[in-house]
Order: sequence, then C-alpha cells, then structure tokens
Amino acid sequence: MSCISPQQTFGEINLEELKVSSGNMLHAIEPSYKGIPPGQLRRMGKAVRLGVGAALPLMDEAAELDGIIIGTANGGMEDCIKFLNQIIEYDEGTLTPTNFVQSTSNAIAAQIAFMNSNKGYNITHVHRGLSFENALLDALMHSMEHPEKKYLLGGLDEISNYNFNIDFLIGCFKKEFTANDNLYGHDSDGTIAGEGAAMFIISGDSSNALAAVRSIKTLHSWDPDDIRKGLNDFLQEADINIDKIDLLISGENGDKRYTKYSNIVEENISYTIPVIRYKHAVGEFPSATAIAVWLAVHFLNSGRVPGHMQKNGKVEKLPDSILIYNCYQGLQHSFILIQRAG
Repeated sequence: MSCISPQQTFGEINLEELKVSSGNMLHAIEPSYKGIPPGQLRRMGKAVRLGVGAALPLMDEAAELDGIIIGTANGGMEDCIKFLNQIIEYDEGTLTPTNFVQSTSNAIAAQIAFMNSNKGYNITHVHRGLSFENALLDALMHSMEHPEKKYLLGGLDEISNYNFNIDFLIGCFKKEFTANDNLYGHDSDGTIAGEGAAMFIISGDSSNALAAVRSIKTLHSWDPDDIRKGLNDFLQEADINIDKIDLLISGENGDKRYTKYSNIVEENISYTIPVIRYKHAVGEFPSATAIAVWLAVHFLNSGRVPGHMQKNGKVEKLPDSILIYNCYQGLQHSFILIQRAG
C-alpha cells in the first residue's frame, strides 16, 4: 500500500508529529515524483499527480496488474474549471485540450494504465462520499471471482477552489479559523477541508498479505436509528462479536451536526474499545475512507497509534480486528472491517 496525505505518510512514515493546518485546509504533502517524466508531470493536474504518485511505488511490486479500480468524487475539478474558463476567454475558439483531458474523473486510472502499459480492467467509481467504498466493493468481487489476479485499488480527491467555495457556501466547512490540532474542541457547524490519495494492491490470495478486508456495508440515511440498525446488521453479516473488535477508527470530523452518528456507533460497540479519530490529521473529503483503510492496515502491522489520534482508551496491544466507520455530510455512511491476514 501507499499513501500521500497532509501528514508524513509517504516514504518515511511519521504519524507522531501532527502537521498544522492553515486557512481551514489541510493540503497534501506532495513528494518529488521522481518516477514521473518531467514533461508529463508539468501537464498533470493535482488529482492526477496525487493518484499517479501514490501508485508508482506499487507498480514495481505488481508489474502485471489485472485491473485498476479508482474511487474519486471530484477527479480533477480544478482543471475542469480552467477549461470552462477557457471557453469564455477564447470565445469557444481554439482551446488547449490539456485541462480537459486532466479534468475527467477517469483521468487518474487512465494515466496509471498508460504509464504501466496496462490494458486490463479499468474503471473509476464516482459516488460522492461512497466513491472509495464502491471501488473497494468492486475490487472485492473481482478478487472473489479471480483469487489469483491482482488489482490496484485507490481512493483520492483534491482540494479545488471551486469545490471548497461551493461546499463552504452550503456550510460544510467552519466559518471561523480552526486549527486542526483543536478541531474537536470547537463546538460548531462545519469541519476543515482535506485531500489525499491511498493506493493498495488487492488480491484473493492471502499469502504475504498485510491485512484482510472481511466485510463492508454502505447506507444512505439521515435517521440515527438507521445507523444503529445498520451497524447491528453489519456485525451479524460479518459474523463477528463486538468483543472481538480491538479498535474503532471513527470518521468524526468536528462538525457538531454529525457527531451524533459517530456517538451512536461508539455507544453500540463498547465503551471499552479504544476509539481513533483521524480527520484532524487529513481533513474531510469524499474519499477520506481510503486514508482510514491505510491507517488501519498500518496499525495492524505496526501497533503504534499516535497519541493525538486516540480519543478514549490507550491502544496497548497489537490489534487483530479494526472497525472503520465513516460519515460523509450526514447522509452517506459506511462500515468496513479490517483484520489481520491469515
């Protein structure tokens, strides 16, 4: 797996030191992209750079991928707006195609395939806050049907001025400046914006696997009772008892309007299970669950959970089973169970 985020998750990983936000935004720490030819890199929008950059370290490990499956809500929205502005500026005359090509949601998966000469299954899921979850479900179904094959799975989104302004106007982000190291201390509407990309090699073959995805469930609802029922149904479908879950990674994002949903999950799991929060570190964006899965796998293998992420109960042992709950804008919810492979 590989991850580019607003924290030091790429290359030499350091989650203990929390990078502080600015202007209610957490921008990804972009690497030097040494594996991308300079000529191509100059033409890439940020979303494409993040996706390709996160995928490059995995290409050597899986040179012959059987498919590329990406989840993103917005793709290269910034390039899309640039192209639309060109239409006005040049009066629908001769336009530069680069911005248009880089702006489509499937540009990331296409660019990765182009650089790897991959002609296999190639698809991009665009379902707002469940984009990565649907990509994950797609990858799981392919892996069940073809256990011997390997697929590149990814989730990513960028902060674009257009999307940030629209989401700000509808109340998604806090009006007052809120530093991420005190995000959960501000009892107000809205959260802070984030961006990032996480990539995984997924296969039905469990040999040498870092972790296993045991179950996934998604639902749309504003009703807290539906979340409670959805959690119970998920645990039954996954055939796991609550006392077998070692850690909960919560998608709580500091927006007081939606805290009730994460509280329901915490109350119905157990007060004795440690709870981890991560969106103060990476911000809120539609495919943030991809970062949560990366964190879950990292915790399963390292056992080291930064103190700034721990909400209640210190993580004192290497976890075997981690439940991820995510809520996007109060409507889209997901549960993912990650366990130690084997």
